[in-house]
Amino acid sequence: MASGDETAHGTARPLRCLVTGATGYIGGRLVPELLKAGHQVRCLARSPRKLRDQPWADQVEVARGDVTDPASVAGALGGIDVAYYLVHALGSGAGFEKTDREAAHTFADGAAAAGVRRIVYLGGLTPSGVPVGDLSPHLRSRAEVGRIFLAGDVPATVLRAAVVIGSGSASFEMLRYLTERLPVMVTPSWVGTRIQPIAIRDVLRYLVASAGMPGDVNRTFDIAGPDIMTYRAMMERYAKIAGLPHRLIVPVPMLSPRLSSHWIGLVTPVPRAIARPLAESLRHEVVCGEHDITRYVPDEPGAPLGFDQALELALRRVREAEVATRWSNASLPGVPSDPLPTDPDWAGGSLYTDVRQRTVNAPSDTLWRVVEGIGGEHGWYSFPLAWAVRGWLDRLMGGVGLGRGRRDAHRLRVGDSLDFWRVEEVVPGRLLRLRAEMRLPGLAWLEMRTEPDGHGRSRYRQKAVFHPRGLLGHAYWWSVSPFHAVVFGGMARNVAKAAEADPGAAGGTG
Repeated sequence: MASGDETAHGTARPLRCLVTGATGYIGGRLVPELLKAGHQVRCLARSPRKLRDQPWADQVEVARGDVTDPASVAGALGGIDVAYYLVHALGSGAGFEKTDREAAHTFADGAAAAGVRRIVYLGGLTPSGVPVGDLSPHLRSRAEVGRIFLAGDVPATVLRAAVVIGSGSASFEMLRYLTERLPVMVTPSWVGTRIQPIAIRDVLRYLVASAGMPGDVNRTFDIAGPDIMTYRAMMERYAKIAGLPHRLIVPVPMLSPRLSSHWIGLVTPVPRAIARPLAESLRHEVVCGEHDITRYVPDEPGAPLGFDQALELALRRVREAEVATRWSNASLPGVPSDPLPTDPDWAGGSLYTDVRQRTVNAPSDTLWRVVEGIGGEHGWYSFPLAWAVRGWLDRLMGGVGLGRGRRDAHRLRVGDSLDFWRVEEVVPGRLLRLRAEMRLPGLAWLEMRTEPDGHGRSRYRQKAVFHPRGLLGHAYWWSVSPFHAVVFGGMARNVAKAAEADPGAAGGTG
């Protein structure tokens, strides 16, 4: 069974493939497609633990490293036939174009030294006739990375796509939430821009098949579905397919990409750091200038998928809770990634903790179902208004807020985003540890443990940990500590009550 929404078909001869960005949306779906095609796969990841719970984890080799580090790139590329480059520094600050440029040179040089036979890169569809200087920084950087690979010593396949439609993609979730939450929309002028979207199924099909291209192929290929439409038409067709009433859409020219990114950030789960480049990319028409890829990857019957079919598949995956990867799989640049300190006398500085324990009159497996089902639509079991306010404040500060929700309503795996947390550790039936990705003057974790007490009941232990950064961090902890009895104390009580009230409980009071 294919991962995600779609099925891709591979080349005839097994190859040794390196996938960068395997913790991200595209990479996480590409890996199982390459395996299905019979290829051997190695993943390059800064945090290999994030791949531990993937259903394909035991079928791949994982190399620790980063595309900006020549040594780790060289080690990961050793013995590789085809290298997939699916990473970028988007959102990492004003210098992200420089970072992307240097990383691409490092990767191209490493691939040449290792004897790699092909680099496959997925970039953005660049509007024709628009000077490079007028492109958004996001598209300009993507185009530059593609040029670096094409100028290198290793033949490259540079695929250029516009809006990718698939369950969990940032473009799909932006479209989905804007349409579902706003029956009347005051929209930026770019809703009238013509776009040629593509289904994630077809992106994967082209990526896998690109591994087998002849050695003399070194060029870009525009990839897209058959439909060309405005963003406004996309929203109207989404409403129709999702069974929503007609949406009233009123374009307002003065809404710049910057302002519209704030608007998107408030209405959708997509944070401003991602919403802004998406909005900027829609300023210009993004329509394919050619479809030459069919010379090497012939279109199958029914492919590429039309927009309506792609939407129907994505919505079905969402409704059936079968979303394999989401845009939030990859951590946003700038969010903390430090693991929870385990040494009581940790040399890193002060640690504040809030610990709550309860005996629960329910079996341990029932209590665990409640714990693993926390967050998203199930809530956080205490003072919903406090969590909502904290989420809104985080969004106003440019953070991720609560809107990301969950990938799966009942199961969690390491690396999953969970509202403004990231799953750092899961030991089924025993431990769930979350690391905060909200804007904070320090680092924070929330840990929940369950265990049987030997008498048909269970014990629940909940610990919040905060490592302050400077004086502001200490002030923050002491300013919010008076509310801990309500927030964390109420959370422990209500988790216990949920387990005791319903043996199959997976929901919450908030």
